[in-house]
Amino acid sequence: MFSPMIQNLISSSGQQVAMQRAVQLNSYLNPPKLSNVDMPKDVDKKSFAEVLKNSKAQQTDKTGFGTLIKNPSETVKAKILGSAGKFGSLTGLGNISALTTASASTSIPEVSRNAPKAQILAMIDKVAKKHGVDQKLVRALVRQESGFNPNATSHCGAQGLMQLMPATAKGLGVTDAYNPVQNVEGGVKYLKGLLNKYNGNVILALAAYNAGPGAVDKYGNVPPYKETQNYVKSILANYL
Repeated sequence: MFSPMIQNLISSSGQQVAMQRAVQLNSYLNPPKLSNVDMPKDVDKKSFAEVLKNSKAQQTDKTGFGTLIKNPSETVKAKILGSAGKFGSLTGLGNISALTTASASTSIPEVSRNAPKAQILAMIDKVAKKHGVDQKLVRALVRQESGFNPNATSHCGAQGLMQLMPATAKGLGVTDAYNPVQNVEGGVKYLKGLLNKYNGNVILALAAYNAGPGAVDKYGNVPPYKETQNYVKSILANYL
C-alpha cells in the first residue's frame, strides 16, 4: 500500500496545499525520508480502490491530486482526439506539433544510446523542461518503462527509453525509436497530450500511457487491468 506521505498527498484537497504544490512542488518531492519509500510488490486492493475513487473525483475537483501535480504554468495548445495509446497507432491525434510549447524549437543535443545513466537523466530533464512537463514525472515513467535503457525492446515490440510502439513512434515524428533524444521527445509530447486530455490528472494520464486512452475512457477511470494498476502505482511510488 502507499506510504502515509503518498496517501496523504493523494487525499488532500485543501486550497493551501494546492497553492503550495503549484508554487513549490519540490518541497513535497524531497522529504527527509523519501528514500524509505519502497517499490510496491503487490497491489493492496483496498488502498488502490481508494486511489481510483480519488482520481475520478479529481476530474471535477480542481484542487485535487492531478491538478496539484500538473505544471501550473503549462500552456496546452491541443488535445489528443484519438483513442489509441502506447499499444496502437495515433490515428486521430491531429497535429502533434500543437502539443509542444513555444520553446519546442529548442534543440536538444544528441545523446548516444550507450551513454551513461547520468547523461541520459540530464537529457530527460532538458526534454521535459522544453515541453513543460514535470521532470520527475518523466524520470519515474522512463524508469518504469525501460530502466533508463535506450536499447530496451519489450516482448510486444515497444522500443527505447519510453517504450514507443513503431506505429506510435511514427505518429509522433520519431524516425529512430532507439535514438534517446527522439524517443524521449516523442514520449514526452504524448504524455503531455494525455495530461491535457485528463485535465492534469496524473493517475489517468499514466494509465492511458500504459493501456491507451480508449481503455481509460471506456471505464471512466484506471482500467481494471492488473498490469496497468501496478504500473500506475509503481510510477507514483517513484515520483512522489
